Amino acid sequence: MKHKGLKLAIAMCAMLFCVAAELQAQDAPKKPQPKYFVFGSDSPERGTTRVGYWSSEKNMGAGQLAIDYGRPVWKKDYEDTAKFDAMTKGKVYRLGSNFWTTLDTDMPLVIAGKTIPAGSWYLGLHRSTDGATWSLVFIDPAKARAAHVDASEIERAPIAFKAPMTADPGAEMKEKLTIDLVFKKGDFQNVTLKIGWGKIQLSAPVQVPMS
Repeated sequence: MKHKGLKLAIAMCAMLFCVAAELQAQDAPKKPQPKYFVFGSDSPERGTTRVGYWSSEKNMGAGQLAIDYGRPVWKKDYEDTAKFDAMTKGKVYRLGSNFWTTLDTDMPLVIAGKTIPAGSWYLGLHRSTDGATWSLVFIDPAKARAAHVDASEIERAPIAFKAPMTADPGAEMKEKLTIDLVFKKGDFQNVTLKIGWGKIQLSAPVQVPMS
């Protein structure tokens, strides 16, 4: 009986100690959260695709367009249709990784019928609510900078233009994001923009209005 009483007393003391510690923790001032968190990258792999024009008459550059982008790896989880649809349907979707995927052009372009002024543009993708169509999204870097929008927050960025893209389900699956500007020899005014990343295989015609 003495042992049982001793055990009961020890248990009661332990319980009272826990309650006192909990009350003390509640009364203690909470540590303030840091105002900012800092993050960086370790020089991740990036890709660049470019089309340049050279004037043989003037022997000087006549224009160029280039896309610079991070190359994320396709994940097996994205093969789950329900998960993939939840991530993309009806949303503006990040294109690339780390810093913004950027189109830089010193010529006006017509992409899938949409006129894009010369300049620098941040790029993203938009998928329709029903999941049937994709569009290339153009964001004004000045507006994104003014609001301190990170590329991971692309849905917070104001959209300047959208250009429809065509799905190419038969195209080769790419493990890493691959963006290409492709043209046929001798046809310098027509370029094809191709985006390949896992099950996402998209393309859009690009017209370069050169005389």
